[in-house]
Amino acid sequence: IDTNHIKAGAWSGVLAGIVFGAMMGMGGGLPMVAMLVGSESAVVGFLVHMVISALTGAAFGVAFGHRALKRGKGIAYGLLYGFIWWFLGPLIIMPVWLGMGVQLSIAGMTAALPSLWMHLIWGFLLGLIYALTVKKPKGEMSNA
Repeated sequence: IDTNHIKAGAWSGVLAGIVFGAMMGMGGGLPMVAMLVGSESAVVGFLVHMVISALTGAAFGVAFGHRALKRGKGIAYGLLYGFIWWFLGPLIIMPVWLGMGVQLSIAGMTAALPSLWMHLIWGFLLGLIYALTVKKPKGEMSNA
């Protein structure tokens, strides 16, 4: 595992996570994130969200980093990754963690649609920032 991909992914996840966290803050979603650690504070929710953003960003670097070296591919893989985390996060992991059960029904998925847009924006930014900041192997200087 290349630590360069992990660091670039974590950094990109944090930067994209700031935007995502701001969107969640405007939509009132941060207290629910805080509930993952037994709080209802928006500040705690933002901090938890930022840790998750860094960890999932690092995982992006491991899983897709070697494929996401150019802007277009970074964005494409970032959008895919954002969709995957929308599916895993608000539809499976978070509701199960909070005792609500898996939310894969039409009603559950419909309720999570605003979150889908936020995850896609996060993924777009994650992939773009990653492609622009990751150290490229020799011969991979172009970022088109």
